[in-house]
Amino acid sequence: MKHVDIYTDGACRGNPGPGGWGAILVYNGREKELSGGHPETTNNRMELTAVITALSALKEPCQVTLTSDSKYVIDGITKGWARSWKEKGWIKGDKTPALNPELWDALLAQVDRHEVEFVWVRGHAGHPYNERCDALATAYADSLKVP
Repeated sequence: MKHVDIYTDGACRGNPGPGGWGAILVYNGREKELSGGHPETTNNRMELTAVITALSALKEPCQVTLTSDSKYVIDGITKGWARSWKEKGWIKGDKTPALNPELWDALLAQVDRHEVEFVWVRGHAGHPYNERCDALATAYADSLKVP
């Protein structure tokens, strides 16, 4: 099974507002950058979209080390929250609806397809790939802002 390192970040200008996401896939010494966004979204939606899109870009099941500065994404998966919400019909432990269920569901499908290790890194702390993903995400978000 191939091993791929993935780095992701999301950004939003206002929350909600214009948002962007960035991802970098690293395999066998080669890097591939991906980015996108939405004119009206939230930061958490962009964080999730970055991870889903990056994992979806892999043409076959892979071992993945996925690095993100989003505690929302990392904890949602590693602490089992997303699976629990899904089992309960997208209801959280406090009986309120889970936000972004369609994105969490898409992420769970990708996590089931690959062997993913999630790694949290502090944002804006000088990690080169995290900084580059942030630049991709913010550039896309800025391109969507109305002048």
